[in-house]
Amino acid sequence: MKSPRYYRHTKIIATLGPATESREKLEQLIAAGVDILRLNMAHASREWVTNTVSRIREVSRQLERHVAVMMDIKGPEIRTGDVDGLIDLQVGGLIDFHNRHAPPSDDDVLSVSVNYPDLPNDVEVGQVVLVDSGLLRLRIVGKDEHRIRCEVLTPGKLGSRRHINLPGVHVSLPSLTEKDRDDLAAGVEAGIDFVALSFVRQASDVKILRDFLDEMDSDARIISKIEEQAGVRNMREIIRESDAIMVARGDLGIEIEYHQLPLVQAQLVRACQAEGKPVIIATHLLESMVSAPMPTRAEISDISNAVREQADAVMLSGETTTGAYPLESVEVFKSIIQSIEPSVDAELNSCIVLREPKAKMLRSSCTLAQELGNSGIVVFTRSGFLAYVLGALRPRGVPIFAFTDIETVFRQLLLPWGVEPFLMEFSDDPEQTIQDAMAYLKRKNWCDGGNWLVVITNVLVGDKVIDSLQLRQVE
Repeated sequence: MKSPRYYRHTKIIATLGPATESREKLEQLIAAGVDILRLNMAHASREWVTNTVSRIREVSRQLERHVAVMMDIKGPEIRTGDVDGLIDLQVGGLIDFHNRHAPPSDDDVLSVSVNYPDLPNDVEVGQVVLVDSGLLRLRIVGKDEHRIRCEVLTPGKLGSRRHINLPGVHVSLPSLTEKDRDDLAAGVEAGIDFVALSFVRQASDVKILRDFLDEMDSDARIISKIEEQAGVRNMREIIRESDAIMVARGDLGIEIEYHQLPLVQAQLVRACQAEGKPVIIATHLLESMVSAPMPTRAEISDISNAVREQADAVMLSGETTTGAYPLESVEVFKSIIQSIEPSVDAELNSCIVLREPKAKMLRSSCTLAQELGNSGIVVFTRSGFLAYVLGALRPRGVPIFAFTDIETVFRQLLLPWGVEPFLMEFSDDPEQTIQDAMAYLKRKNWCDGGNWLVVITNVLVGDKVIDSLQLRQVE
């Protein structure tokens, strides 16, 4: 038997932007091995979504390598309004943030508008306000019904439309904005596979999105982004309600104490693994490669840590939207993953709660495939459930070959750890379906003649359909 070939378990997500949205760059990204392409809707239009998704599908068909599409909706954000140029803020200086109903101020304090009318109602004197990714730190020293007055704690320059963070403050913003609803309508029409919901605070936020997707008859799966303190506090109920989680470390690193970020990341990964839900590590993984051809040593360690924690996927943001080295960033991901994955302990996920007998049978299939060596697991699914559970079990060194005859499920299987999906018609005869799958794997060089595969399938016994775990040798 040949020595085991390397198989990448950790998935790669890349965000599209000016640096990568052309047909040529899309071809290169998809050919390089990106599994999911992210559309950041913070500044995108309906037309851009329609054209971009169409281009992705066309290029995928041409290359015969398909990718999933994730729409990351903007969500409830508080931002400053437009200002002339850059405003220089000095320590001890005062600045007002006012809503659109505010009358003119009767003093000389600088005043800047915000897009959230209820801001004065949600905050208290003494609380800290962070502006522009935390670069500007302010403290609230006064307020009325239309404005808050802040003292500058750290100096800097304030530009237009800068993001405001209110650590620990529960704001009354809706989980879905009108822009989000318009963007989702465009995305559903274009055929998106995943929706990333920003600033998820509680499980009910996810339910609101799911109801909206149901109304539009969309099967898109929901990825909840944890990026504020409320989301961390309510992580378990959010994870249970979601299809996957994104550890959005940009805003999360502002909302919590920076030295706690690695601990919260590890806590979120473990909580997702316990529930059998995929988890994505995102933001600043290769930030230096926006302008540099090589990663820093700290970034290499950061990515290695995500792989060792066995996150399902790692994500590129600015590196592939406006960065000078988008393809090189993907190659760095691949190199680090290939180096680190074989060093990870081969023990199966011991914290997952398997609630159904069939799920417990899947654990046995993972153990068998690992002990066989140079093996794989073949599973047939129309919902994706079995493949998602197999991925959550983390059988290192074992590819999970998931066959489905439903196109949306096929693309959604590109997210979970270790799952390699295939779109294939199922025969009315289960045995024929198994033979077709094994022939497909051999034809596409996923396995060799003589390899043993563990097959999860249904078997008709009399008039009953039973679940079975079979051992098959590739001919």
